[in-house]
Parts: sequence; structure tokens; C-alpha cells
Amino acid sequence: MRFIKPQWLVHPGEKKDHEVYSCHISSDGQRLVTAAGDGYVRIWSTEAIYNSSNPEYASKPKQLAAMSYHSGTIHSVRFSGNNKYLASGADDKLVCIYVLDTAAPPQHSTFGSNEPPPVENWRVFRRLIGHDNDVQDLGWSYDSSILVSVGLDSKVVVWSGHTFEKLKTLSQHQSHVKGITFDPANKYFATASDDRTIKIFRFSSPPPNASAHDQVNNFVLEHTVSKPFLASPLTTYFRRCSWSPDGNHIAAANATNGPLSSVAIINRGNWDSEINLIGHEAPVEVTAFSPRLFAREPPPPPGSENQPQSVTVIACAGQDKTMTLWNTSYPRPFFISHELAAKSISDLAWAPDGERLFFTSLDGTVGAFVFTSGELGYPVDTAQNEKALEKFGVGRRIGVVEGTDAYLLEEQSKAGELRGVQGRMGELMGDEVVPRGPVINGTNGTVNSPHTNGVIAVTSANEPAATLTNGNTLPASQPPLQPLPLDPQQQRIDKIKQRVTITKDGKKRIAPLLVSSSSGVAESALPKPNLQAATQSRTQTDVAPETILDLSKPYDGLPKGGLGAILFGNKRKYAEIEDQENEQTPEKRAQDIVRHGGRPIVTNTPNGLALPSGPAPRDDTVPEVLRPAIINPSTSVAQMRLAIPHIRTVITRPLDRKTSPSTTNDTADSNGNISNGSIVFECRNSTHPPRTGRAQDREPTRVTLSKGTLALWTDFLPRAVIQATGNKNFWAACCEDGSIHIWTPAGRRYLNPLILEAQGVILDCRGWWLMCITSVGLVHLWDIRRLKSGFGVGGLGGGGPVSLAPILDAAVLSLGPHTTGGPSLVWARLNSKGRVIVAMSNGDGFAYSPEMGVWQRLSENWWAVGSQYWNTLDESVRSLGGSAKGKGKVKKADEDDEADDDVVGIENLSAGIVPLLERNTTNQTLLKGRASFLQRLVKSLLSAEGYEGFESSVSIGHLENRLAAALTLGAKEEFRMYLLMYAKRLGSEGLKGKVEELLRSLIGHFFVSEGRENLKDGAGWQTAEEELGGWKREDLLKEVVLLLGKHRDLQRITVPYAQLLGIINQPGASGEDEMVTDV
Repeated sequence: MRFIKPQWLVHPGEKKDHEVYSCHISSDGQRLVTAAGDGYVRIWSTEAIYNSSNPEYASKPKQLAAMSYHSGTIHSVRFSGNNKYLASGADDKLVCIYVLDTAAPPQHSTFGSNEPPPVENWRVFRRLIGHDNDVQDLGWSYDSSILVSVGLDSKVVVWSGHTFEKLKTLSQHQSHVKGITFDPANKYFATASDDRTIKIFRFSSPPPNASAHDQVNNFVLEHTVSKPFLASPLTTYFRRCSWSPDGNHIAAANATNGPLSSVAIINRGNWDSEINLIGHEAPVEVTAFSPRLFAREPPPPPGSENQPQSVTVIACAGQDKTMTLWNTSYPRPFFISHELAAKSISDLAWAPDGERLFFTSLDGTVGAFVFTSGELGYPVDTAQNEKALEKFGVGRRIGVVEGTDAYLLEEQSKAGELRGVQGRMGELMGDEVVPRGPVINGTNGTVNSPHTNGVIAVTSANEPAATLTNGNTLPASQPPLQPLPLDPQQQRIDKIKQRVTITKDGKKRIAPLLVSSSSGVAESALPKPNLQAATQSRTQTDVAPETILDLSKPYDGLPKGGLGAILFGNKRKYAEIEDQENEQTPEKRAQDIVRHGGRPIVTNTPNGLALPSGPAPRDDTVPEVLRPAIINPSTSVAQMRLAIPHIRTVITRPLDRKTSPSTTNDTADSNGNISNGSIVFECRNSTHPPRTGRAQDREPTRVTLSKGTLALWTDFLPRAVIQATGNKNFWAACCEDGSIHIWTPAGRRYLNPLILEAQGVILDCRGWWLMCITSVGLVHLWDIRRLKSGFGVGGLGGGGPVSLAPILDAAVLSLGPHTTGGPSLVWARLNSKGRVIVAMSNGDGFAYSPEMGVWQRLSENWWAVGSQYWNTLDESVRSLGGSAKGKGKVKKADEDDEADDDVVGIENLSAGIVPLLERNTTNQTLLKGRASFLQRLVKSLLSAEGYEGFESSVSIGHLENRLAAALTLGAKEEFRMYLLMYAKRLGSEGLKGKVEELLRSLIGHFFVSEGRENLKDGAGWQTAEEELGGWKREDLLKEVVLLLGKHRDLQRITVPYAQLLGIINQPGASGEDEMVTDV
């Protein structure tokens, strides 16, 4: 062992050296960075330190750079794992990110300072603002995807390692946070605080273009460890913990074991702390595991079967100015060094080889220990580290580029992700979109005519400017280039920016727009296609029907008084019994007539009788509950019963699904024209006592279709109406005797009444489809245009009703010793394809497949507790480009016109059917605690032996379930997005079998091959059509191949498809302007 302490390795001051608070080694081992109280970040050459006693290195540079961009003491410095960035945090509440600029020459030293001129040019890349107090420690994830900063404001802030956007702020700690360490398996990170706890957070690496909206469900608290720190002192400056390289243990500083200071060893999985390292006389402030695993004996050559058992080495130091080294083979430290400095040791840093250790002290000391081979043990091969992490789901594969085509495919794949990052950052910063012609090879963008390499196109006054490329003049007769269309989203942002406000003194001012704000106008100006977590809106768990696209919007006829009016009734305004004190006057009778649909001929005014002028009086009738519906005898012997709605006074259904019936009288435009939103279908049941004295001789129900104050048509039904629905194609009403009446938009009876086995409890329509669910649990579906049942095979019709018994778990519940209530029906709707979508109170979501004649489960709580993709959306796939709204859609003759307004696009993917069902699962199970036992089971399986790939398998299965659901429902945009998410996950996991099968399924019959003629009658993935899920197979295949092209271990599979599709050979395939040259 050799101890090195060069005299020049200090942060010098006028009278004494400054306190050094932190140090770190770059991943290549060539640079040491230190931070001290002088506000400087200094980078040193490790080669000069190791050879400080060698005269030959006296003339070589020692200090490579010195940066002073903080205004106070710097507490922590850390290199990123990819050796691309350097981060520093100080007591000025800032985190600075530095990059090495290799292109620019080194800057000169500041005039008047004693600093040597820098050898390397490090510049500030970002300044991160997110803390309210001193930044105490920093930590990079092992894949450099995130940076975490902790501070004295009790906050843990997570930053993106690519864009350095703030992804999330964690406020679980109750006091100063003084330490952060990352799991080498990239699954967890742990933070240590003065609240005497260590909190372990679970995360998944975000994509390069991730935002705070995407990561709302990421970075969740997994466990809190407090037992070893119940009596820990609060006098330490740091609590720097460390994670072992095999991922099994966390070494926690400043723990106690009775009255003694110790280092607690926390086991992964169960997070207990039964092991303690006792020996320090004062609190330990910093621990550091060596990055390598060691063996007692020299290890055999790599690849041999008899590999020795490996151990880990940990260094501990603190306020007793002593450093100790421990390993898992000895119960006591095998190395102790006393009085290393005059003050506390503040930080430790191991070199990548695991045999060189640097330390810093508050007295300004910076030193190093260099151990010879065998003193710590014998370093095992790095493959053993990776093998030890494989049980935690780590698969670090370093592929080799298979050739030129594979390299080009990889570059195009990475270029797509980079464009996504740049596009999002430009959108956040509000960059202007300036339409201009193509600029090639560095032309000046200020010139109106496009030109190249400094040569300006000369044209006549009547001809447009011609584009020049490397001196070659294009023909002047070439049509002028059309300017790029402006982005509607950008126009909306610009419009908000120029909003003029008037101050109190009458002056006009332009209100500033804070684009980075988390609320207000800026939030609503930017699209958020990701799925928001339901926990953010626990008070609004119910999803409004009109917010879901491509799904029927049933109006349940709730009165203005709310649900309470149906349950308890409202006080009647007019007494039906006439007496001396309350006698109905002619005015009241006239108002009663108007309320029932009549129109007065004259009105009583102060000047006498006059013709009515203006709109009719507003109908303020609140629907009342008259009585329960008459129970159908069939329900008494039925094995299943659903609740029957009460008979209400008024049932309304507006044509415009987004318009409330209470506002339909005021929907005229500035010209006095009445919009479609004022068309209302109304069923008014009789409220008067029978005129004949018999209870069965009730007055008929008045059915009216009105447009504003004008009644378009009126009809009467002999029985009370309990449900109503309709659209621009037809109107329908269900009576209490189980009959359904259907009218055309003009009021003509379209069919004879449809007689059902029981009363309808849910009546809904979509396009030409009409659905009714009866009280005995049978689902009826009709195609009104074709006059056929929707449950027929192959669209032939003739299929009977479908029972809800399979999805209500009637068979399972009947096996119990006692009769128990099954799950209830939350809602049932139709999509544009005529598929019945049902949501249950137990969180499950179903759709009926008429082709297969069976219910299919689309959502369940199993995915909610086990999948990493639950209630979230991976937005990194958006960088590959999305389709415009309705792009490539060919309207069919039998397709509903209103579906054009309900297209689910990239910007509103959360309004799709599958996300709606998943939100229902979240609301019904997770938020209500019904899945607590299942959550406990899944959490125990994540750390159990034999279930190492459990979470990955469940996540992939969830994506496959989403993909199949979107294909079944015909959800175009959802299918494409889930396909890209699925392909990305397959690439990251390296599942070659599934990747090859996916590519073969996508290619389908796009290229006809021998032996596939018998698949022409297939469906779904095996369909013979050129389209799959509404997209051309070729387009989907190109996107998937580009997404998988960056994975080198899959390039033997993807390159042949890329060559077949012409992706590699296409000019300008990377999305950038190519350089045009003449040879």
C-alpha cells in the first residue's frame, strides 16, 4: 500500500487551505474533481497524482481546469457514468452541469489571479434551479438517465440526465437530506436524512425526451428504514451512504448500535439491517463500496467453470479522522488508518479499478491510497459484476455493429430520438416556427432566396429565385418552394403570448406568459397526451362521458338537483288537490300547460292581452321520481337481476353530447340561428291522477323533439318511459313494459316496437347501432340500418342476446356457502365499430367479440399492481413522428359521420377506450384499497428468489394486452402507440424470438411468399389485407425497424428488413438535408 498526498493537491487560500467537501473520479479514471469552500470546482490529472514523486512528471500538467460558477461553498461534485457531464451543488441552491468542450481552445486564467492556465475547457451547460436551501449531495444513475440532488430544504429533486428538465420533486423527508446513492441494477436509489431515516425509492429509467407529465407515476417510495438511526446524532455534515456493486447491500452512515457509532448494512429486498460495522469512535459521515468484486485467491481465467466466491470491500470514515476498510470475509476491519487529517473526513472516492482510494477532509487535505495486488483481494472479471446483477433484471449487452448497413440503421434510430428531444425543448421554450426554404451546407438564413455556399441565385423580376447547390444552378422555371405550414399549436402559444391586458390606470400591457409554470395558461397551451395518474385527481375520479372519444356518450338524465332528486324527490311546486287556500288560478294553469309542451296563444300583460313575443318561458322543471317501475314477472325467476330505474317526470337527451339539457334554450349564435346543440329529445311522463278514476288508465307519455323553443314533432306513448337515447340517425325510447320505440329524425315510426324479456336498464346508441341491457342481465345489440342483430357471425345477424353472467362472476359467487353480491355494472357503451364496452365495479373492463362469441377482458387489477406501464405513457416513441388527425383514413359508406369528430390522435391518446378502462380499474381498486393484498403479493415477489424477471414479464404482458385490445376495438392511434411501446421494450430486453415474430407478423402479406396462400382468410394479425389496425403494414414495419435499429444485438434481425424496405438506402432518411456534391 502507498499513501500519496502531493503538496500542490489543495484548494489554496490566503492564510490556510480551504475545506474540501467532496471528490469524485471519472469513469475512465483519468480525472479527479474536488470541491471546496473557495467556490471552485477543480479537476486534476490522476496520472500526475500517482506519479507525484517521479521527477519526469514535474513538467506535466497537474490541474486541468478550475471553474468558479457558484457564489458559495460547493458541497458535492459528481461525474456522470457516461463521462459526458460533471455536476456540482452548492449552498447557493444551484446545481451546475458542466461539459468538456474539446473543440474550443482552453481559456486563459483570470487576470490578477494565481490560478494556472487551464488545460481543458470546461463550460457550464445548464444551471438547475429547484432547491430552496443548500444542495448537500448529488447522485447519477448508473445509466446516466437521471440526476438526483438532495439538500437542506428536505427535498429530493430528480432531473433528466438528457434534457436536465425537472422530472419530479419528492418531499417525503421531514428534515435535511444529506446523502444519496444509486442501485447498480438501476432499480432503486436511497436517500439519507436528519429525520433519522433512509428512504428507498423505486424508479425506471426515463427515456431521453421524458417530461414531468410522463413521470408522474415514476420515482415512488418503496420502503423507509429507521431502526438503525433512532439515536443517531444530528451533528454530522453529511450522511453519505453507498450501494454495493453486486446490488445486495446498502452501507448507511451515522447509524448507532446502542451507545456506539456504527455503519448499518441494509439488505436488499426485505430492507432489514441486522448487520452493523462497529469500530469508529465518532459518527461516520461517509461510506464507499469499491466498484469491483474481489476474490481471496487469484481468480482463474475468464470463462472457466470454477469461479471463486467474490466479496465486496467498503471504506468508512467520519468525524474520528480515521478510515477503515472492511469486506464480507472478516467481522473486523482489515485496514485502519488513524489521524489522516486534522478534521473530519468529508468524502471518499474509488478509482474504477477498485484498488485506488481518494479522500478529502475539512482541513483541506486531499490524499490517496494505492493498494497493491492482493492487499484488498484479487479483482474478479467485470463479467462477474454483471452476472451478480442479472438476478435483479439487469442485462447489459454490448453488441458489435454487424456492418455498414447496421451502423446506418443505428444512426437513423438515434436521430429520431434526438429530434424528439429537440422538438420538445423548442416547444417548451416557445421557439418560433419560421417558414423558409431549404438551407443546405450552412447558408445564411437571413437571405430570402434560398442559396448555397455563399452563391446567391440571380433571377429575373418575374421569376422566382432558384435554389443553388454547390454552384449548380437549378432551372429558373422550377416552381417556387411552398413555405412550410405553421404549426397550429405554435400559433396558439403565440396568441396567448400576445394577450393584452388593461391595468388599473387604463394602460395596455402584454401579460407575461410563464411557459415553465406547472399550472395556468402555459399548462393548457401544451398538449399532454400521456395518461395522468388518477391519484392526482382523487376528488374527480368519475370520467365525464363527453371527454372520451370514439365511444358513445350516454346521457343518464340526471336532474339539475343532482342524484338526490332521484333518490329522495323534490317538493312539488303545484298542489294537485284544490282547496280554498291554494286554488289554481288561470295563470297557474297556463304555466302548467306551457310546462307540458303547450304554447300560449296570448299572454297577460299590464296593458292587457297581447300576442306572445320572444322565446317561451324557460322550463325550470326538475325531474321527480314518480314511482318505481312495475317489476316484470321474468325477474322473479331470473338468476341475475339488475337495478331498474325509477319512473321520472322528464327524461331528456340532447343531440349535442357536450351540451347539458339545462343550457339548450340559450344556444343561438349572433345571427339568431339555433345550433344542433339546442335539439333535445324529451319524454315527459304523466304526473296527473287518472282522469277515469282507474289506476291503469294513466295519461299517455308525451314524446317531443324540440329545437330551441320550437317543437319539431310530438308523439305519444301509452306507457311510461324509463330510458331514452338517440343521435342524428334515429331516436329511441324504452318503456317500463320492456318495449323499445324507434323514430326517424323527422318523427316517423321506423319500426314496430321491439319487445324484450324485461325492462331496459341501459339504453345507448352509436351511429346506427342501438344497445339495450335488460334487468335480467341480457345485452341486446341491433344494426338499425341493416335491421339485423349485432351479435351475428360474420355480420349476418340473427344472433340472440348475450348474457352478462360470465363477467359478473355469477358462477364463482354461486359456489360460496352464502349468497353474496357480485360486482356491479359501472357503465356500458358502444364504439364506432359496434363493440359493447363494459366497466365493472371490481375494476375489470370487458368487450364482447361477436366473431368469437365471447367476452374479452381488456383491463384488470393484475396489470395495475404488476406492470411498469400502468396508467402511464412512454412518450419516447412520439419522436418517430405521428400521423395527423385522420391521416390515411378512408371513409367507408357505412361509417358514421359523427366519428370524424371523435378521432383519437397522438395529442389526445388519453381519451381512448383502453386508457378509460384502465382509469376505471385505478379508481375502483387502487384508490379504494381493494387491491391491497394483491399489491402485497406482487411486492414480495419482486425480491423473491426465482422471480427475477417477474416485473419485466408482467410489463411486457400488459403491453401485449393493450395491443390486442386496440386491435380488437379498431382503435387506430392507440394501436400504433402501443405497438411502438411494445417494440421498444422488446428491444431493450433483447427478446430476439418475440422481435422476429413481431416483424414477421407486421410484414404479413405485404410481400407474398410461397406457402402463405392458405392464410388469405385470416383475421387480426393474420389478415391478408395491406392494412393492420387502420395503418399500412409497410409504414408500421418501417417505424418498428427504426425503433429497434439502435440495438446492436438485434441488428442481424432488423438489418434485412431495413434493406428490404429501403430504409438504409433512402436519401435523406435520417430527416436531415443531405450535402449535395459533384464528383
